Amino acid sequence: MLKSMTGFGRARIEFEEREIIVEIRSVNHRFYEFSSRTPRAYGYLDEKLKALLSEKITRGKTEVSVFLYNKEGTNADISVNMDIARSYVDALRQAAEPLDLTDDLQLSNIMRLPDLFTVVKTQENEEAIWEQVEQTAQQALEQFIEMRKTEGVKMYEDISSRLDTIEKFVNFVEERSPQVNKEYHDKLYSKISEIVADRNIDEARVLTEAAVFSEKTAVDEETVRLHSHLSQFRTMINADEPVGRKLDFLVQELNREVNTIGSKCNDLEITKIMVDLKSEIEKIREQIQNIE
Repeated sequence: MLKSMTGFGRARIEFEEREIIVEIRSVNHRFYEFSSRTPRAYGYLDEKLKALLSEKITRGKTEVSVFLYNKEGTNADISVNMDIARSYVDALRQAAEPLDLTDDLQLSNIMRLPDLFTVVKTQENEEAIWEQVEQTAQQALEQFIEMRKTEGVKMYEDISSRLDTIEKFVNFVEERSPQVNKEYHDKLYSKISEIVADRNIDEARVLTEAAVFSEKTAVDEETVRLHSHLSQFRTMINADEPVGRKLDFLVQELNREVNTIGSKCNDLEITKIMVDLKSEIEKIREQIQNIE
């Protein structure tokens, strides 16, 4: 089934040590182009995320944003500098008597004094963090792919309808083409009859001219190829693999056959149909630009 190249997915998981949010978004692009936004200290996640997404995404300009919020105190060791604490207490008590102050010193009185605490950031386990980010990214990726599939269903329905319309146009050309040749034969015969008046008409000459016209305007090969291309198109849009590039090539082939028919035809009705046919192919081409 078709998948759009446009998509968005977001997941949030709260772990014991931290909260992680991963967002994945993509837009049209000929190839798979990856970019990421991660906190500066977690740059090692970029390549891992790129590899993870490349397993599920083959086309599209894809951006991944990762947000990590460590819970307070979980990523640092905090200790009291006892020497400084004793110095503060001794100094305060020494000042109490000369200043005639009551010694009601408590822990809360010195907690906010400078340099009392030593904070050392703990060495984080990169593998453990990646496991948490990967788990979150997998959830975001599932949502992202589901959105692509939903858009793909709409595109599938639109393209299928246009393929049916194109097939009807091609059938009309096949039915109309022999009639064009007959009309040319009758017109040629009538014109020669007026010129030669009561003389005998060279039937062989008329048939030869009609045959030359028929050969120049024959579109049998083109219509057969168009039917073949349409059949391939239907097969591809039902495939369980990325087909965007293949469809792009097939649209070029459809246009090639239609242009050939347009250059050969010498009939107003077929010309009108060719205009409508090319319009349908162009609308399909626009859809394909967004197919993975």
